Amino acid sequence: MNSELLLDKLLDLLPDAVCAVDVEGRFVFISSACERLLGYTQQELIGTAMIDLVHPDDRERTLATASEVMDGQLKMHFENRYIHRDGHAVDIMWTARWLDDERIRLAVARDITEIKRAERVQQAIYRISEAAYQADGLVELYQLIHQVIDELLPADNFQVALFDAAKDWLTFPYYIDERVPLPASQPLVSGTPLAEVIHSGQALLITAEQAEAQGQEWVDWLGVPLISQAGVIGAVVMQSYTDVIRYTEEEKGLLQFVSTQVAAAISRKQTEARLQHMARHDPLTELPNRMLFNQHFDMCLKRAHRSREHLALLYLDLNGFKDINDTLGHEAGDQLLCEVARRLESIVRESDMVGRMGGDEFTVLLTDIAEKPSVVVVADKIRAALAVPFRLGGQRLELDITVSIGTALYPEQGSDRQQLFRHADTDMYAVKRCVS
Repeated sequence: MNSELLLDKLLDLLPDAVCAVDVEGRFVFISSACERLLGYTQQELIGTAMIDLVHPDDRERTLATASEVMDGQLKMHFENRYIHRDGHAVDIMWTARWLDDERIRLAVARDITEIKRAERVQQAIYRISEAAYQADGLVELYQLIHQVIDELLPADNFQVALFDAAKDWLTFPYYIDERVPLPASQPLVSGTPLAEVIHSGQALLITAEQAEAQGQEWVDWLGVPLISQAGVIGAVVMQSYTDVIRYTEEEKGLLQFVSTQVAAAISRKQTEARLQHMARHDPLTELPNRMLFNQHFDMCLKRAHRSREHLALLYLDLNGFKDINDTLGHEAGDQLLCEVARRLESIVRESDMVGRMGGDEFTVLLTDIAEKPSVVVVADKIRAALAVPFRLGGQRLELDITVSIGTALYPEQGSDRQQLFRHADTDMYAVKRCVS
């Protein structure tokens, strides 16, 4: 066997691809390993422009490096991505040099796709875990999760569906879809792909062929369960409406691997949100407690001072509430307080706030009021709403419940929260003495 034939045979046996590119950037030689690497035969690649196969995001950097090689620099361990014949990206590490006499770039290419994928997965897991600590609330966490996953595989259409097993209920706190609008919260419907993922606790990939048979408009649908220590808490779903983006079993496994960290991050943030809510809300009525009300009040006062707005504080005390507790029991009293809270919230605007200070005392903060008569109107609405008989324990009881309301106006009757509270409290007790 002559040396040239031996060299060709040795090159074909190498697991790495060897290629030569002319001064115009076209392949003039390629070893057979390139077919394993990119899916093209040697004959198909000869004469093809090298840059046409490079991932669009890596082309500028690749051309700059090729120019440096042609200037005589030896390049080792240069990494970029090529597009395989079937459309997926291949990570390649190159060693290249320029042969001046032959006027060609000679390069050796190694497939490092699995190594880079493992690196990206580990980095994704780390970033999701980090987001669980750094994200300011669940909404920001979902956005960060979407961003991280989109760097692993295409996620143009992405949703997080959360599942309440006790109620068999689905919510969609994060939902991005180019065709389908955000669905309302709803029961989990059996027979749907999402229900299969949640009930089975297994990832599911539905390809274009299966979707067509089911009459679905999407091309590929990929869903993975979110499993925490409490069980399946929901699912992450991605779907494609175009042949340009297709999902594979390999990508299903990749997403399922990452989903464990996603579920842990969501569970952690949900726990934080519950604890924060408990610390800032009255456990009986779910109204803002004294701490949250005061924080909100101080913020509104600062804004009102800057914009020269007027505020009003209403301090409410239920008349005869102790008699309800003594005669009907504390359970009935608790039901009454909850119903009072609901009626108060139904009266005020979204920009206003109702709080429970404790016992049978409530506060209402009215923001950006036009004039004092508007405060009187709100107070009258409150009295009328609480004068309507309450239905407690399923029984319509004629309860003798009235309310004493004290008011304080900013800035006329106080410049800070303490002054306004003192004025409203004094006014409320004056009203109560008149009622008595």
